[in-house]
Amino acid sequence: MNWLMVAAGLSGALAVAAGAFGAHGASGEAAEWLRTGGQYQLLHVVAALIASRLDARGPAWLFIVGAAIFAGTLYLMAIGAPRWFGAITPIGGSLLIAGWLWLAWIGARAG
Repeated sequence: MNWLMVAAGLSGALAVAAGAFGAHGASGEAAEWLRTGGQYQLLHVVAALIASRLDARGPAWLFIVGAAIFAGTLYLMAIGAPRWFGAITPIGGSLLIAGWLWLAWIGARAG
């Protein structure tokens, strides 16, 4: 079983569902959180799949986990979780940035 592909598929499905809910079932700040989370999550699913095909599985996993934390905290706040969950969101963002930097480092070492 390809766990990265499973995680990417589930993450992509959740991102689309969150974006749709943000567009059609939520309003105000909640809609914006769903939209932002969905965009970041979906973008990083694609980045993870491309990175995995380039034999950069470490950055790919950082993209999946970082997006889950980043978007997940926004989704939870959109459905009523306390706003202090927003303090966790930057952890996910930091993992996303780390994934991009790791990917750049791999590319620089490749020649």
